[in-house]
Amino acid sequence: MTTGTSSPTGPAAPGPSATPVPGPRQLPLIGNLPAFSRDPLGFFAKLRGHGDVVSWRLGPQRALFLSRPEHIGELLTGVETQYRHPELGWAFKLVLGEGVVTSEGAAWRRKRALVQPVVRPRQVRAYADTMTDCASALAGTWQPGQHIDVRREMLGLTQRIAVRTLFGTDTAGREDTIGPAMDTAQAAIGAEFRGLTLFLPPWVPTPGRQRLKKAVAVIDSEVNRVTEERHRSGVERDDLLSRLLAARDEQGDRLTDKEIRDEAVTLYIGGHETTGTTLTWAWYLLSRNPEARRRLADELTAVLDGRTPSFDDFKELRWTEQIIRETLRLYPPVWLMTVIAKDESTLGGRPVAAGTVLWASQWSAQRDERWFPEPDAFRPERWDEDAPPAPDHAWFPFGGGARACLGARFATVEAVLVLATLAQRFHLDLPAHEIPPKTGLTLQPGAPVRATLRSA
Repeated sequence: MTTGTSSPTGPAAPGPSATPVPGPRQLPLIGNLPAFSRDPLGFFAKLRGHGDVVSWRLGPQRALFLSRPEHIGELLTGVETQYRHPELGWAFKLVLGEGVVTSEGAAWRRKRALVQPVVRPRQVRAYADTMTDCASALAGTWQPGQHIDVRREMLGLTQRIAVRTLFGTDTAGREDTIGPAMDTAQAAIGAEFRGLTLFLPPWVPTPGRQRLKKAVAVIDSEVNRVTEERHRSGVERDDLLSRLLAARDEQGDRLTDKEIRDEAVTLYIGGHETTGTTLTWAWYLLSRNPEARRRLADELTAVLDGRTPSFDDFKELRWTEQIIRETLRLYPPVWLMTVIAKDESTLGGRPVAAGTVLWASQWSAQRDERWFPEPDAFRPERWDEDAPPAPDHAWFPFGGGARACLGARFATVEAVLVLATLAQRFHLDLPAHEIPPKTGLTLQPGAPVRATLRSA
C-alpha cells in the first residue's frame, strides 16, 4: 500500500514551519494528562486545531504533537538515527518481551533480519488458503436471520487464522487455550496505557497486573510446549513458528527459545487483534454505505463468480482492497506512535531538545481535511488509481520507515481475502446508530457491534 506525493487539493506547501506553538492550558505537575486520559482522540483533534507542531505535557514529559505529513515522515524515518522509542509500560514489556517491536539498535537490526523473511510476500501466499479456509468454515456456521456479535466473530476468526499460521494446522482448537490469555494481555496493555498505572513502579501489585501475570504464564507455557515439540520432532513445517526456528543470522546463530517466544507473541498480536478489528470496522462502514456494498458485490461476482478466493485473486479484488484501505484510514487499529528525541535531533531543520517526546496520531492525521476532503466520510474511491493521491505519510496505519510493520502485507491480504470470502455469502445489517471508537492497545468499537445476517 503506497501513497503519492501530492494532496487531493494540490501540492503541500514547501518547507512547513516546525516552530512549536503552545497547546491547551497545562495543570501543575500533571500537565495535560487528565484531558488526554479522558478522551485521547478528542484531545488529539484539539491539539491539531492549535497548529502543525504543538507543545504539551503528559505528566512531567515535554511533548510535541505533529500533524503535517512532512514532519510525520521525519519521525517515521528518523527512528534509530535521531529518535528512539520510549520506555514501554510494564505490561507491554511483560507480554512482548524483547521482540522486534520493542528492541533497539543492533539487537533490533538482527531480529528484523531474522523475522522479515518469515512474512515476505511469497510466504504470505502459502498462508492464503488457511485464511480462506477459516473464513469459509465460519460462513458455514452462519444462517440468514441469525444475530451475531461482529467483533466477537471477527476476532474469533482472526484468532484461528493466527494460531494455525503460527503454530500449524495440527494445533486446531489450541486457540481456546491461548486466545483468552492473549485477550487478557492485550486488555492489560491498553488499560495501562490509558491510566496512571503507566507511571507505577513494576513492584506495585495491582489486580490487573496479577491477572496479567497469570495470562502470560499461560502464553509462555503454550508457546514453549509447541516449540519443544518441534525441537523433538525435527520435522520442518510451513508454519511461522517453524520458519522462526529455522532462521539464522549472519553468524549462523539461531534465535533462542526466549527470542522465539517473544517473536511468536508479537506475530500473534499483530496478526490477530489488528486484522480482526479492521474487519469489524469494515462491516460497520459497509452497513452504513449501501453503494459501497453494492460495488463490492459486483466485484466479487465479476472476479470470483461464487468460488473461494485465492492469493492470485488478491490483485484483482481492487475495490475490496480499497474498502480495507479506507477502513484503515478512518479506524486505524494502531492509532498513535511516539518517539523520544536524541541529542542533536531536528524537526523541519529546527533543533529539538533531547528527551522531548514526539507524538503522531494516525487517527488525527488521517482525518485531516487538508489531506482527505470530507475526512469523516467513508469513500473507498479515494484509492482509485486515477484519484488524486494524498501526501506521503498522511496515511500511515502500518507506520513507516525502517520500523514499518513487518506484517503489513500479511494483514492486508488476510483482510481482503476474508472480507471477499464472507461477503460473497452474507450481508451484515447493523443498526443505524453510530458506534464510537474506544482507545486501548488498538482502536476498538466503544459499543457492541451487532448485526443480522442476510444472504448475499
